Amino acid sequence: MGSIINFSITIFTIITKGLCQDFGYDGNEGPTHWGEKYQHCFGKHQSPINIIEHQVQIVHLPPMVFSNFNFTTAEALMKNNGHTVVVAFDSEQKPMISGGPLIGDYEFAQLHFHWGANDEEGSENTINNSSYPLEIHIVFYQEAYGSFQEATEHPDGLAVLSFLYTGRKETNKYYETIVEVLPKVQEAQANTTIKDLPRLSNLIPNDLSVYYFYGGSLTTPPCTEAVTWIEFKNTIPLAYRQIEVFRQLNGEHGKLLHNFRPVQPLHGRTIRMNQKLGQNCSVTYRYLLLHEIFCISVIVQLLFK
Repeated sequence: MGSIINFSITIFTIITKGLCQDFGYDGNEGPTHWGEKYQHCFGKHQSPINIIEHQVQIVHLPPMVFSNFNFTTAEALMKNNGHTVVVAFDSEQKPMISGGPLIGDYEFAQLHFHWGANDEEGSENTINNSSYPLEIHIVFYQEAYGSFQEATEHPDGLAVLSFLYTGRKETNKYYETIVEVLPKVQEAQANTTIKDLPRLSNLIPNDLSVYYFYGGSLTTPPCTEAVTWIEFKNTIPLAYRQIEVFRQLNGEHGKLLHNFRPVQPLHGRTIRMNQKLGQNCSVTYRYLLLHEIFCISVIVQLLFK
C-alpha cells in the first residue's frame, strides 16, 4: 500500500507543479481574460498557432531520438484536473527525446488532451486554418534543469510533442486502454490508475520525420514562454466513438466540451518544417532544371545574336 501511495504522490506532484488551476474556457475566466491574472498570457510568443504550410521555412535537421518509447509501464495515473485529462507515470526508464531542433536531453513529464464539442473543433494548433477533433500534447522538460518547475524558468526548458487526430469508423486498439478508463475520471479532480498503459511508440505514428517547430508557450496559465513546440504532420486515426468518450468528461462547471485555447498571433515568429533529404525534392529539381535550361537558351541566343 505504501508504494502505491508514494507513487500517487509523486505523479500528482509532476502533474500539478508549475501549472495553474484557477482558469476556465468561458466567460470571465476564459482565454481572453487569462492575461489579467497571468501576465505571460499577453506575451508575444504564445501558443497555440495556425500553421500555414506554404509560409513555413523548410529545413533538414539531424534525426530526433526517441528513447524508451518502447518501454512498458505497469501502472500509470490518470487524472481529470477540471481542464483536461492528464496521464503520467513514475519510472526509472522515463521516455526521453533529443536531437532535431532540441539542444540537450528532455525527460517525459506527462501527456494530456484537448478536444471540442464536435468533430469540427478541438485541436489547439491548426493547419491551414483547419481544426481537428482531438490533440495530444506529450510534455517533456530539459533534464539539465532537474525538474519541471525549474525548467519553466528557462526559454529552452520545455518541449511538447503535438499530434492531431482524425476520426474514422474503425477502433484504434492501442487507445482502448485509455478510453476504457476515462469514465472513471468523469468528474473533475477524479483520478484512477491505468494498468498496462500502451507504449508511447504505439500511441503515435510510425513516421516522425516530418514536423513543424517553433518557439512558444504553455497553452494554459501561466502561459510561460518556455516551450519548443514540435507539431507532427502525420495524424493519429481514432474511432469517432473513442473521441466521443472524451466529451463525456466534466469540468469544474459542467461538461468539458471545448478545452482548447484559440490560436495566437505569430508576432514575426518563423515556423520551420523539418523534412528528410529527398522529400518533395522532385518539384525543386524540376524547377532548377527548367531554370538551367532557360539560362542556357538565353546564353545561346546572346552568342548567336
